[in-house]
Amino acid sequence: MDLALLPQERLRAGIEQFYARHMQLLDTGRAEEWARTFTEDGTFALPGRPEPSRGRAELAEGASRAYAAQRAAGETHRHWHGMLDITTQDDGTVRVRCYALVVLTPRGGDPRLHRACVCEDVLVDEGGEWKVRARVVTRDGA
Repeated sequence: MDLALLPQERLRAGIEQFYARHMQLLDTGRAEEWARTFTEDGTFALPGRPEPSRGRAELAEGASRAYAAQRAAGETHRHWHGMLDITTQDDGTVRVRCYALVVLTPRGGDPRLHRACVCEDVLVDEGGEWKVRARVVTRDGA
């Protein structure tokens, strides 16, 4: 995809749609599909972990475990990405820095803000689809 020829509004709309699908896959426990929204060698660094998760298999396993733990605890998690700052790079990648909120709703309870984070991604185009090559998440208050 030649980013120089892509109007900024269209670029933004495509990336926003990517995140909408990406987060809904995660929140509904579709771990394998969610992992396929990363490159084959994609990385995901979270606070408190000594090393980032690497590769689709490891990403899917982690997402599956987290979803199972949420279900066992009677919780629903919803991820929201907003305030996207999108910067195209000369190498064809796109850097996205955004705020990520996680809303937790206990079974029979009221939703509450669970986490507020900053998410920094490097996105690449693979066959007309955005994929995360690298993600670094930092938590407010951590």
